[in-house]
Amino acid sequence: MKNFLQSIENRRSVYGLDKNISITFERVQQIAEHAIKHTPSAFNSQSARIAVLFNAQHELLWDITKNILKENITSEVFLKTEQKLNDFRAAAGTILFFDDVSIINDLQNRFPLYRDNFPIWAYQANGMLQSNIWVALSAEGVGASLQHYNPLIDESVKTEFDINKTWNLIAQMPFGNPISQPGKKEFASVSERVRIFK
Repeated sequence: MKNFLQSIENRRSVYGLDKNISITFERVQQIAEHAIKHTPSAFNSQSARIAVLFNAQHELLWDITKNILKENITSEVFLKTEQKLNDFRAAAGTILFFDDVSIINDLQNRFPLYRDNFPIWAYQANGMLQSNIWVALSAEGVGASLQHYNPLIDESVKTEFDINKTWNLIAQMPFGNPISQPGKKEFASVSERVRIFK
């Protein structure tokens, strides 16, 4: 239990990454597959989907993102964003997180009483999946961060990587060998955030 809690504590957003990760791509795949299989979901819907991009496919994602942002934001803002995108591209890979909306829609039709909750529950399950993979990568010495360039890049990602049209992009997680350390993290008082009833 101590190791589990320490792994949660050690997970941080790491932005300075390179390609020299200490684990194999096969190990990254194992982590992703194990996490998606065992992360819980409401009604056991299992609507979460992921795509793991390595090498040129990973770099292509960030080239696409850079080109789309360049067309949609001011040049001044783009200059500030471009270095971040270059840092993500320099990483070893990216995990794309999706939800299959066809599963959510089916549940809404079959259980209309909970209709409004199914998208919320799906996002909650996807968040747990993101956290599980992030913590597992961190425990292996791999740095990562969570990014959200959707919906701007959604259609281009689906087209370029032949992603099912019913998969809705939620987040992007570039990962790699940490070459920078996260800054000090401030914490709000736990006593103000947790109530205990005995």
